[in-house]
Amino acid sequence: MKQDWKGLGRHGTVGLELVLSVLVGGFIGRLLDQRLGTGGWLTLLGVAYGVAAGVRALYRAAQRATREAEEFDRREREERKKFRDGPRG
Repeated sequence: MKQDWKGLGRHGTVGLELVLSVLVGGFIGRLLDQRLGTGGWLTLLGVAYGVAAGVRALYRAAQRATREAEEFDRREREERKKFRDGPRG
């Protein structure tokens, strides 16, 4: 049960990471636009980088979840095999 909560917490933060990446990218871009007077281009660029960082985080979380599911399946198959083979005698 503890493992389930750990996985939920790890994967549950992905949405937050996506939103924060976009917000931070947009904030930094806007700050640079104001200081450099570039008319909004850096805000757009910052948001784009934020989206890219968020998508990267989603991709990495999906890979991690897939690896965890494959490991769980492997362990389950081993346990079934042990049960099926059982002690001989």
